[in-house]
Amino acid sequence: MNDGHHVPQELPVRERSFRTSSGRHRRPVPAHLPPDAPALVLAAPGIGGDVATAVKTIVSVDHPQLDVRLVNLGDSKASLAETLTECAAERPAGAPAAIVVPLVTGPHQQVYRAVREAVAESDVVTTIADPLGPHPLLAEALHVKLSESGLARADRMRLFNIAAPVDGIIVATVGGPEAVRAADATVVLLAARLTLPVVAASLDASPGVGDAAQRLRNIGASRLALAPFLIGPEVDPHKITKAAESVGAGCSDPIGAHSAVAQLVALSYGSSLTGVDPE
Repeated sequence: MNDGHHVPQELPVRERSFRTSSGRHRRPVPAHLPPDAPALVLAAPGIGGDVATAVKTIVSVDHPQLDVRLVNLGDSKASLAETLTECAAERPAGAPAAIVVPLVTGPHQQVYRAVREAVAESDVVTTIADPLGPHPLLAEALHVKLSESGLARADRMRLFNIAAPVDGIIVATVGGPEAVRAADATVVLLAARLTLPVVAASLDASPGVGDAAQRLRNIGASRLALAPFLIGPEVDPHKITKAAESVGAGCSDPIGAHSAVAQLVALSYGSSLTGVDPE
């Protein structure tokens, strides 16, 4: 976390290209896949809605070689098990049937529990991918959303919005304390981009948004903004608005169907292809 201290120069400020070296999220989707390649199953929290559908559409258009399916976990846990069973029926017996990519930016016990239970229920050879974050692309997406809401300078390379409208940022997530800890890497990346103090907080646990706001005010930040480190379906949007209002902070939109999300979904699938093991 960054409480206004100097940010080391070696931290990446922005990253717009993908490398194919080893490491998580570094293996792109192959241009050609066999017909029986595992399906990419997006598992969206809640009822999914337009955001999850838009992410699926973008991934499908960008990667027509993929069999992309969307399951909204809030509709019914059984729907994921049924989808996995359908994927298995269309592939050779015992072959990897699917790679499930939860649409979450960080650890989310409730989502992963539902996915694991559905995989166990289906008894299908399935890989469950890690959360999409942390990743520099998500820090960039948060920056974009803050800028679109007038709460941060836009990309300085474009010479827009020279004056910083706020002097402290709260990165809000859901998934409990574990999600807050996991957001620390994104906090550092966003602080490096904005040259502002940034603190992570939880919308559903401790440390909460009020705790984060107090930490920022203790170091002299008075004009605060809340940046939801969420794709969108994870939480009721009114909860985000209420949290921002409770500390007098401006609020940007969740990341939504930003291109970074679709890219990371595809990269998560690609990085899981070489080691498809039963969960």
